[in-house]
Amino acid sequence: MNDSSWGAPPQAGYWGPSDQGPVQGAAPAGPTYDAPEAQQTRPMPIVPDEPAYGGHQDDDRGAARLSGPLFRDETQQPPYDVRQSPPYDPRTQPSDTPQAQPYGAVPQNPEPMPDVPPPAPAPQKKSAGRDLGAAIGVGVGLAVVIIASLFVVKAAFVGVIAVAVVVGLWELTSRLQERKGIKAPLVPLAVGGAAMVVAGYVRGPEGAWVAMALTALAVLVWRMTEPPEGYLKDVTAGVFAAFYVPFLATFVALMLTADDGAWRVLTFLLLTVVSDTGAYAIGWRFGTHKLAPRISPGKTREGLFGAVSFAMVAGALCMQFLIDDGSWWQGLILGFAVAASATLGDLGESMIKRDLGIKDMGTLLPGHGGIMDRLDSLLPTAPVVWLLLVLFVGSG
Repeated sequence: MNDSSWGAPPQAGYWGPSDQGPVQGAAPAGPTYDAPEAQQTRPMPIVPDEPAYGGHQDDDRGAARLSGPLFRDETQQPPYDVRQSPPYDPRTQPSDTPQAQPYGAVPQNPEPMPDVPPPAPAPQKKSAGRDLGAAIGVGVGLAVVIIASLFVVKAAFVGVIAVAVVVGLWELTSRLQERKGIKAPLVPLAVGGAAMVVAGYVRGPEGAWVAMALTALAVLVWRMTEPPEGYLKDVTAGVFAAFYVPFLATFVALMLTADDGAWRVLTFLLLTVVSDTGAYAIGWRFGTHKLAPRISPGKTREGLFGAVSFAMVAGALCMQFLIDDGSWWQGLILGFAVAASATLGDLGESMIKRDLGIKDMGTLLPGHGGIMDRLDSLLPTAPVVWLLLVLFVGSG
C-alpha cells in the first residue's frame, strides 16, 4: 500500500481510494458528476460531527465518504438526496431566507399573507350627549314659567330670579365642598343673594352694590364660628360665589325696572338662547376645528361662527320690533356682544367644572344638568345687555 495515497484526492476512474487499489477488470467509471452513476449510488448517512474528506491522516474513512468535495475549488456541502432539498433549520438559516421544503411537509416559517385593510367602520350618527326629549320638555316648561311671570306680574319674575340664584348657590357650594373640601358658607350667601336681587330691582345699581358688600361681610363673619384652618380659602370662595351668581343676576332685575323692562328681559333671554342654539346647530353639523380643546372639547370655531351669526340676526329683529326706539344696526352690535359673552360664560363654567372634575353642576333639570348649567351663559351676558341697552335707548 502506498502511503502517499492517504488523504490524497480521488483520481479519475475511482469512486474513492481503498487499500486494494483499483479493481481489476472493472469498467472505467464516468466523471463524478455523471447523472446515471449518481442515481445508482446510495448516499452515505450524514455524520456532521466527524471530519470530512481530507481530515486527519490516520482516519481512512474520509476517503470513502461522499461528504468531501469532488474538486478542490468546490465548497464543502453535506450530502443529501438530489431529489429532496435539506430541511429548514432556524438555528443556522435566517428566517427571512426562502427555503425549499420536502414534499408534503408543513412549512416551518410560512410567508405571511398580504395585509388586508380592515373594513371601514360604518358611519356613526352624531349624538348630542344628552336626552334631547327631556331637555326640550324641561326647556319648554321653564319658558312657560318665565314668560307667565314676566308679563303678568314683574315682582313674580323677581322671585323666579331669586329662587334660581339660591339653587345655583347651593349647587356651587356643594360641589366645592365635595370635590375640593372648600366650605363656603351657604346661609349668608343664600340670604344675601336673594336680598341682592330684590335690592337691585327696588333701589337700582346702588342697592345692588350695597347688598353685595353686606353679603361679603356676612360671609367673613359667619366663617369665624368654625376653626381657623382653611378660613382664607373658604371666605375667598364665598365672596367669589356671591359675585358670580347673585350679583351678575341682579342686572336682570335692573333691566326689568325700565318701562319696557319685560321686553328687554325677553330680548336678553332670546338672544342668549339663540346664540347657544346657533353654536350647537352649526358646530354639530360642520364643526371640525376646536375652539378651546383644553377647556371644552365640544366647542368649535364653526360653532362660534354660528352663535355670532344667529345672535346678530336675532338682535337686529329684536331691537327693531321689541325695543322702544331701537334700531336694527344696534341689534347687530348687541347680538355680536351677546354671542361673545355667552361663549365666554360657557368656557368659564367649563373651566370650573374641569377643575372640580365633574360634568354637570347638578341633576335638578333632566337633560340639562343643574341650574348652574343653564345660568352659565346667562350670568355674564346680563350686565353686557343691560349696559348696551342703556347706551342705545336709555334706562327709562
